[in-house]
Amino acid sequence: MTPTNLFAAVPKRSARAASAPFLPMSRAEMDALGWDQCDVILVTGDAYIDHPSFGMALVGRLLEAQGYKVGIISQPDWLSVDPFRALGKPRLYFGITAGNMDSMVNRYTADRKPRSDDAYTPDGAPNKRPDRAVTVYAQRAREAYPGTPVVIGSIEASLRRIAHYDYWSDKVRKSVLTESKADLLIFGNAERALVDMTRRMDAGENIKDIKDLRGTAFLVPLGWMPGEDWGVHNSTRVDVPGRIDPHPDPYAMAKEDKKECATENAAPEPTVKPIRIMTREERQAMAKEKHNRTVVRLPSYDVVKDDPVMYAHASRVFHLESNPGNARALVQQHGDRDVWMNPPPLPLAMDEMDNVYDMEYTRAPHPSYGNANIPAWEMIRFSVNIMRGCFGGCTFCSITEHEGRIIQSRSEPSILREIEHIRDKTKGFTGIISDLGGPTANMYRLTCKDKAIEESCRRLSCVYPSICVNLNTNHNKLTQLYRKAREIKGVKKILIQSGLRYDLAVRSPEYVKELVTHHVGGLLKIAPEHTESGVLSKMMKPGIGAYDEFKAMFEKYSIEAGKKQYLIPYFIAAHPGTTDEDMLNLALWLKKNNFRLDQVQTFMPTPMAMASAMYHSRKNPLHKVTEDSEVVETPRNQKQRTAHKAFLRYYDPKNWPILRDALRRMGRGDLIGNGEKHLIPFWQAGEENFKAAPEGKRAMPMAAPGAKTAAKPRAGVPGTRSGREAMGVVGRGARANALTGSLTARESTETKVRPSILDTIKVKAKPAAAPAAPAKGGRPPAAPRGRK
Repeated sequence: MTPTNLFAAVPKRSARAASAPFLPMSRAEMDALGWDQCDVILVTGDAYIDHPSFGMALVGRLLEAQGYKVGIISQPDWLSVDPFRALGKPRLYFGITAGNMDSMVNRYTADRKPRSDDAYTPDGAPNKRPDRAVTVYAQRAREAYPGTPVVIGSIEASLRRIAHYDYWSDKVRKSVLTESKADLLIFGNAERALVDMTRRMDAGENIKDIKDLRGTAFLVPLGWMPGEDWGVHNSTRVDVPGRIDPHPDPYAMAKEDKKECATENAAPEPTVKPIRIMTREERQAMAKEKHNRTVVRLPSYDVVKDDPVMYAHASRVFHLESNPGNARALVQQHGDRDVWMNPPPLPLAMDEMDNVYDMEYTRAPHPSYGNANIPAWEMIRFSVNIMRGCFGGCTFCSITEHEGRIIQSRSEPSILREIEHIRDKTKGFTGIISDLGGPTANMYRLTCKDKAIEESCRRLSCVYPSICVNLNTNHNKLTQLYRKAREIKGVKKILIQSGLRYDLAVRSPEYVKELVTHHVGGLLKIAPEHTESGVLSKMMKPGIGAYDEFKAMFEKYSIEAGKKQYLIPYFIAAHPGTTDEDMLNLALWLKKNNFRLDQVQTFMPTPMAMASAMYHSRKNPLHKVTEDSEVVETPRNQKQRTAHKAFLRYYDPKNWPILRDALRRMGRGDLIGNGEKHLIPFWQAGEENFKAAPEGKRAMPMAAPGAKTAAKPRAGVPGTRSGREAMGVVGRGARANALTGSLTARESTETKVRPSILDTIKVKAKPAAAPAAPAKGGRPPAAPRGRK
């Protein structure tokens, strides 16, 4: 498993003609290139956009740079096999990906309702990809050309490589390898594995014999081992690690001839070996060699599907074996076969990262889409990816499971060259770079101070429960990059829109000053996620005090710069470990700080995330899991999840009936009223139209159950049928302005109106996009970039 430099032996030739800037999507384009056959055909659930933030473009360009002929089949009609034959039979293999997002996250909301649009499709059209697209596409590719190798990858394959909890079917599903029948799964940002595999297949090696590449998983016979010198470590510590000798046959008959017995049946003479004195370095090398030849056996699928405690245990072991420096291979039984997972890929060196992003991308959608608007493309059109990976370890996030915890950064010259390329060649550029970032805006060039410590570390996060003393938190390299980028001729403004890790930022005040003074376009998104310590401990997020510290610094430097700028905090409702009281306290904090959130998020369990293990098992895999270990109470029923989300938008009239019911159930009816101390008002005249009463109009108090009234009941008033119906109906909600990513419902629930700090902000609306998961080789162009 020795790492191979991606561009160590790149052929001199290119598989693509200069007159054809895009990889072919049709036979006509292949004919124009003079191709009879593609070497590799990539199938994707996204529109084909030739930009390094889109996985199929990055993989296609990478293989093209190796001299291979690569074709693209984008968003095929999965109801027929014909679209999978559009480019003919590939010479080497089909590469299957669902796209930049898991197809289930892409198609359904946290309430399991179908989404009305798809940000990765022309004009945002929905239903252009199937559920569990990797499996469906792989099966169709098999039907199109039986016997052709099928390789699966991308975020969906990465997060489903072992038995995993599936939120949409509410059960534990098998590895995607068993369902898709793929020959090989490449997980994470495994460019090196992809290139090595393709070279070896091109040299004539059978894909079923390629079992030694890091970042790959495959099916093998039960009990298969790479060699006789390998050992097994059972994750439950039931089995003894090491080789198991076969038991002697008790029914074997020994020969009676004494002479022959003495020579053939007697035990051989013991071999005398001299005692060898080894140095410390030799002992460490021997231990490391033994470690590298040990596989950890996870509880089988049949066990974890029925035993939530064992599922949480498997999740914990899986995440502990995620550091490329010390991770061992993992194996999990699925029926009569094993799913074998080699250790995660080694991070790319800086020159390799540069080569990946310096390739000749057109940074545009394929011409076949015409003038169609592709929302995800519009969002990242003028952005630059400067790094990948995240060591934050947030339990609800999928970045760690996909891209890993080791930060891989590009060089400064490579980033600056890309900015110049955008300026000179990207249509519509107005001088504004929309983002310099990645999964996290401010982890660029942040690494462990000692490589040996990094390779031996088993922590799940470098910044929780506190920032590791061995972590370099100096932001000088990033500050210097910002300054040089601003000096490029033709660049008017550089914004930072990726998620900011504010507990790291406050360690470098000079960076915060640089950011606030030059790179905030009026609003800066950060994600404290919650205020209550119990919930934050399940998220592996810092306490709200870290937010307060950053907020003070942000406001100080904004005043010094003479700018009115605002922080936009993001929060999650119904996260594992969250109680009704936790959400109430968060709502009171929001009201106290005069925040009215418009875009809020309900927790969605994604495959293999640690928070998903909490949701399914009600156990905490951040610590040792046993039958008696900590129980994590989790909002699961829809009524409670809806109430938790309503607390985040306490000001919205359509949420008042839900919150009144929740507050009374919690014994907090004292928070219902029309004063400053109250969270939501009594029922108000006009509420049946789902908006607050006009300013100055007297609120109608809620009648107590069984109370008699002197006046005759009126339509729409509590106590009448129409009044009861009006109080329980959910409608259109409060009026909001055009500010994307924040909230400004202007109606106040208090008798004395107090405007929100966001009400005065006027910005141009941005195209909406579905929440995105990290793309192979590129950062997610949607929601996660605003959440750290």
